[in-house]
This record gives sequence, structure tokens and C-alpha cells, in this order.
Amino acid sequence: MKIQLTVLSFLAAILLSQSLIHAEEQNEGKRMYQTYCTGCHGSSGKGDGPAAKTLPMRPADHTRAEMSKHSDQYLFDIISKGGASVGKSSQMPAWGAVIKESQILEIVGYIRSLSGKGERSEQRIRSAK
Repeated sequence: MKIQLTVLSFLAAILLSQSLIHAEEQNEGKRMYQTYCTGCHGSSGKGDGPAAKTLPMRPADHTRAEMSKHSDQYLFDIISKGGASVGKSSQMPAWGAVIKESQILEIVGYIRSLSGKGERSEQRIRSAK
């Protein structure tokens, strides 16, 4: 009985730590998004940031369900290499030289939460380098 309680306590601690890690990642993604993306995409991700009015095309609305049609690799490439790298607007800058790959992954995860998908997929993302 004592062993079972110890095992259950250990499993509970693992689950709690995983939840805390996920919450921390979500916060990092949100923080990075607020720093680098809201100027164009807006603080809620609707493509209505202050700079959006000055652009020839409206920035992507990250809250739309159709965002889930895009792979994580696609989102990663747009963020790291810019919109022109995937045939989108050249007004979307390439952030790969400024933002670390791990941080771009966190931004992708945060974009997923905005569109209601919640979690980024487990697919492997190739390095932007």
C-alpha cells in the first residue's frame, strides 16, 4: 500500500510538472508573439494591429479555424524566412535571424492556441538554417 502511494505521488508530480512546462511554453509563445507579431497581427491575432492599416494586404487572422490547415512547418517557415518564402506577402518579415528556433516553435504553439487548435502537432520541423 505504501509503495502504491509513493508511485501515485510520483506520477502526480510528473503530471503536474508537465502541466507547468506546457503553461510556461504557452507563456513564452505569447510573450514572443506580443513582442514580434502584434504590430501587424494585433494583440488578439485578428490581423488588426496598428501597422496593419499601412500594409497593402491585411495580415493573417490567426484566430480563424482555417489556420489549422497549415502545417507547423509552414508556419515555422513563414515566421523564420518571411512571407515571400512560401508565396505570401513580402511584407511579412523573416524573423529567423532575430528569434531563436525554439522561440519560433513557441510562437507556432501560441498561434495554434489562437485558432482553437490548442496544441501544435508533433511533426518534426526542419531547421530554418
